[in-house]
Amino acid sequence: MGFFSAVKKIFGGSRQEDVRPSSDAVPAREDEAGAAPANLAKGAPEAAAPGPARAPAGIAGEEEALTVRLREAEPRLSVWLGIILEGVESAGDLLWRRLAFLLRALDAPRDEVRNFVDDFRAWLERMEYHHVEEFRSELQYRLALALDLEDEEDERSRLFLKISEGLSRTREQFARRLDTLFASHGELDDAFWEELEELFIMADLGYEPSLELVERLRERARREKVTRAEQARELLLAELEEIFRAPRRISAVNPPEVVLMIGVNGVGKTTTIAKLAHRARMQGKKVMIAAADTFRAAAIEQLQVWAERTGALFHARPAGSDPASVAFEAMDRAMKEGVDVLFVDTAGRLQTKVNLMEELTKIRHVLGKKHSGAPHRSILVLDATTGQNALSQTRLFKEAAGVDELILTKLDGTAKGGVAIAVALQHHLPITFVGLGEKMEDLRPFNGADYARALLGEPAAGN
Repeated sequence: MGFFSAVKKIFGGSRQEDVRPSSDAVPAREDEAGAAPANLAKGAPEAAAPGPARAPAGIAGEEEALTVRLREAEPRLSVWLGIILEGVESAGDLLWRRLAFLLRALDAPRDEVRNFVDDFRAWLERMEYHHVEEFRSELQYRLALALDLEDEEDERSRLFLKISEGLSRTREQFARRLDTLFASHGELDDAFWEELEELFIMADLGYEPSLELVERLRERARREKVTRAEQARELLLAELEEIFRAPRRISAVNPPEVVLMIGVNGVGKTTTIAKLAHRARMQGKKVMIAAADTFRAAAIEQLQVWAERTGALFHARPAGSDPASVAFEAMDRAMKEGVDVLFVDTAGRLQTKVNLMEELTKIRHVLGKKHSGAPHRSILVLDATTGQNALSQTRLFKEAAGVDELILTKLDGTAKGGVAIAVALQHHLPITFVGLGEKMEDLRPFNGADYARALLGEPAAGN
């Protein structure tokens, strides 16, 4: 069983059976010291040499004390990481030893412990981070991904806080106007519904989505026999949660999984690909990125830099090459090299007479011809700050090229966060991720219930 699966099993049990780190992790053995392998990133310093067969008394005593504390602590990632990082101020031997100890305490195989520590050390060097406060959040994010713990309570709380912060500009306008509307009306009469419709239009929902949302709310009010305006907030919250509820779908694929990334230039598609690749890498998958946006040399160069930073394989041809040929070659290489996930970037605007949608159709065709079922997912990346333009882009790509899911970027810098409601309502496509900043950890899974609560200024569910 691999590291990610093994540790997921242990953590999964901890939620229900209070499973603690194994005391068998102490003392450390020579073959479990967590030293980095020989294939460290070029220029990275070598890890501290593993200790002798019996760990020095000081280290053995420290690890024994850590084991006791970990076993007594609440079984949550943030709590365990806090214990491990106590007294650690910067990257160095103490950090690597503590991190390796935590993973060994969860029965992770030594080779995969070393790979995880090595990968994180190399990333710190590329980013030139030294102090714990600079990288603690990233470390917790990586561990949460590797251990499949994003649904753990503290991780969901971190996500809700991040979403709430990202929607602050939207909420300042939207929630405040809603509060005024709810307070200024007694009955849910025609005047109330007309004002609510105007408010939705002003919040960048668009005319047709606003009409549809108001009609759905009126029907819900009739069905639940709600007549007072002060009760409308709960109606709206329940309706938004239903609108955002993603339909079930088959997630199994015939590997490698092929993900086609589409969207107009400037929406943050390149960095979104990098963040998705990073997530997949931290989940233990072998990843390749293909640069099929061949009409911009800068796009190829940027994607190559991101591939190197995330540790993904990269496939490209010179600028001006046929995009479909790049996709075909990348597909062939991914199959030969045992890649788990292949991300295929595409152009957002072709500077030739070739129609963009025709080019996307051609890419889809060659991918499917080489690998049955590919592409398995077509993801449209949208810039939330564009408001109504995001609606028109979704309609265009959906009709002409096919779209399976949406990612909304730049939510942290917009007052138009209400466009998420309009897109989900009008196009019936699931929003799978939202971009809430520039860091790798700032691309987070979309949770409709949390989004609705953050948008309306409500606390997270259960608080």
